[in-house]
Amino acid sequence: MMENDRKFMLEAIRLAQKGVDSDAGGPFGALVVRRDEIIGAGWNCVTSMNDPTAHAEVMAIRKACKAINSFQLEECVLYTSCEPCPMCLGAIYWARPDRILYACTREDAAKVGFDDQFIYDEIAGEIADRKIETINFMRDLALPVFESWQKKPNKIEY
Repeated sequence: MMENDRKFMLEAIRLAQKGVDSDAGGPFGALVVRRDEIIGAGWNCVTSMNDPTAHAEVMAIRKACKAINSFQLEECVLYTSCEPCPMCLGAIYWARPDRILYACTREDAAKVGFDDQFIYDEIAGEIADRKIETINFMRDLALPVFESWQKKPNKIEY
């Protein structure tokens, strides 16, 4: 790892502590760096915002994308104080940074009450076996919207 990696990871860890100290949410911090400049930073704000998607990585990604006016984080590195949860990992892959560096593992997070294993299990399992009833409904009426998207000449693909 480079010295800058250490500097930026320390900042992600500092943001995690800031979130804890401010009672914003869980003990997680993240930042997005492009060309050695922080373009987005955040900490977990789930409880303070009453938003289950307000994880540190998502907050940092939102700010970074706004800062560079793009939904893609090419040439960027995401630093996070903990291995991303399944939701954040999905957001990270959609944003497409070049690298992810994390400090604590998901096992470390589980030991302090943030165990995401059940979500990994739900994703890997059959839809019919999910704990939250999940029903395929009115697909025939929704498919034309996909067809409309597919035919749209000026769509921005991602």
